[in-house]
Amino acid sequence: MHELGITQSIVEIALRTAAGQQAQKIHSVTLEVGSLAGVVSDALQFCYEACSKETLLEGSRLIIDEVPARARCRDCATEYPLTDLLACCPACESVASDLLCGEEMRIKEMEID
Repeated sequence: MHELGITQSIVEIALRTAAGQQAQKIHSVTLEVGSLAGVVSDALQFCYEACSKETLLEGSRLIIDEVPARARCRDCATEYPLTDLLACCPACESVASDLLCGEEMRIKEMEID
């Protein structure tokens, strides 16, 4: 389960950031996770609860905002939602496209005191 390692990194980054802001408590951490990032949100939630015990994060909420995948056709420049990595351009049926978003994973914001 690679979600455990990912969650440990999220917790470390959140704690380091909170310490830099001299926070007393972290109430929530909001993540942006691309639909093609290859992580299971439920597993992240489970690991987050375990990794945050006895830290400033204990009792905080992990909010996951899913970012839908989008691609741009190399042939006709049409941008379209990507539900399958092997999808063709809906405008010209080309298979040549560039992924614009959908693989990202980043901390978007934190609510702290």
